[in-house]
Formats: sequence, C-alpha cells, structure tokens
Amino acid sequence: MSENNKIQRPSRAEAEEAVRTLIRWAGDDPTREGLRGTPDRVVRSYNEFFAGYEEDPVAMLERTFEEIEGYDEMVVLRDIRMESHCEHHMVPIIGKAHVAYLPGKRVVGISKLARVVEVYAKRLQIQEKLTAQVANTLQDVLQPRGVAVVMEAGHQCMTTRGVHKHGVTMVTSRMLGAFRDDPRTRHEFLTMIGGGTARGMDD
Repeated sequence: MSENNKIQRPSRAEAEEAVRTLIRWAGDDPTREGLRGTPDRVVRSYNEFFAGYEEDPVAMLERTFEEIEGYDEMVVLRDIRMESHCEHHMVPIIGKAHVAYLPGKRVVGISKLARVVEVYAKRLQIQEKLTAQVANTLQDVLQPRGVAVVMEAGHQCMTTRGVHKHGVTMVTSRMLGAFRDDPRTRHEFLTMIGGGTARGMDD
C-alpha cells in the first residue's frame, strides 16, 4: 500500500459536500436540477482519476521470467497513453510515455510496464516526478542493466489557464545504467521511439 494511504481520508459525504462548496464558490446553485447529481459524479470520477493511490507498482513487477534464452537486447514499449493530473492546479496532463530496459537475468510481462506508468500517473503529479518514479521503480525491482523513460505531454494548466499556450508539449526523460553511460545505447532507444524526440534529446 502506498505511503499516501496513511493520510486519513474524509468520508464520501464530506467529499460530496466539498464539491457543493466549490459549486457555490464558482457562483452556481448545487441544488438546481442540472447540478444535483454533480457531487456524486465528481467523487466517482475522482475514484477513477486517482486510483493509483490504491495500487502498489512494486508488487506488479514482482512476477518475472528467467527463461529468456539469453536475450539481452533492449525491450521497448512505445506510445503508452498517459493521463494524469497536475498537483498544482488539479487539471489534466495528457500524453504518452516510452519505456525501455536492458534485461539482466529476467524480464517482466510488457503489460506491467504500462501498468506501472498508469499507477503513478493516476496520482496528483508533476511530470518530472512521474518520469523519475517510473524509471526508479523499474530499476530497483527488475535490477536490469539500464532503464530509460521518456514522457511527452500537454498540460492543461498551460492551455486552459495562465498563459493559454496551446500545442505545447513538455518532454522529460530519465536515463539509468547503460542508457545514461553509453551514448550508443541511448541513441538507439531515442531513435526507436521517434525521430523528433530522438533529435531533440540526443544532441
């Protein structure tokens, strides 16, 4: 269980009342017909948006496979859909993640790579921390020869408020082991996930 679950959660009724307070603060009436069911819908949505607090990404990676016939080349999962929420404004961060590792003596099911991204994404986040959490967890649990994570995402805290800059993509990366130490390995990974990103990060 995540350390975040040590926090005492309010009741569902308290959460729904908080939504009603925000509706009133926005200038509307939470008792009018169109808004009566909104607190319930918002709380149910939050259960989905932030389900990552209820899951342990380390446990997901514990089942691995050692019968790999000596395979020691890169394992890459590209274009993993990523949906998170900015911890500063609680608005969506939407993009994709690319994850790679160089196996040591074992591999993990590829769906688990996507699930680790999803678990960390379904928490209040900043993209830099999210990128590091995914890479560090894979490195710590799988003990591979290297891990690489690149994330590309649009942040609605920039597009729907503040500077209102549309079409901007933030790119973050975390390279560990061989991906950090060997420029050829890093270049191979960046080339595999796409020319534009590779050119921008391998100069």
